Amino acid sequence: MDYKVWKSDTEWRELLGADEYAVLREAATERPWTGELLDEAREGIYSCRACGAELFRAETKFESHCGWPSFYAPKESDAVELVEDRSLGMVRTEVRCATCGSHLGHVFDDAPQTPTGDRFCMNSVSLAFAPAESAGD
Repeated sequence: MDYKVWKSDTEWRELLGADEYAVLREAATERPWTGELLDEAREGIYSCRACGAELFRAETKFESHCGWPSFYAPKESDAVELVEDRSLGMVRTEVRCATCGSHLGHVFDDAPQTPTGDRFCMNSVSLAFAPAESAGD
């Protein structure tokens, strides 16, 4: 797929920290219960840490008790790309940023408590969070 944002491997390595690069560009997974955005509860937007594309709204975030930030839907239907992942001896659906192709996490259809039934299980390190403006600021 052709992405709107493309960088060479060298450029990505210069832009991202080691942990960010491992997750975003090599599809690694951060350890559960360690991500800085796991307990983030403020209103705002979650964007791709690699390219800045807006991916998820805070109002779709929910507590899934899986150890990673979870959302029931992307901000826009075309914000993410879903790709079959047959790594680790199983079939899963990988979630990538549709703007730059960076690995974000996986989506599972095991969240019946949400409006969509989906759990977009994202790595905190793959996301940047921008809180919404406070009304009195």
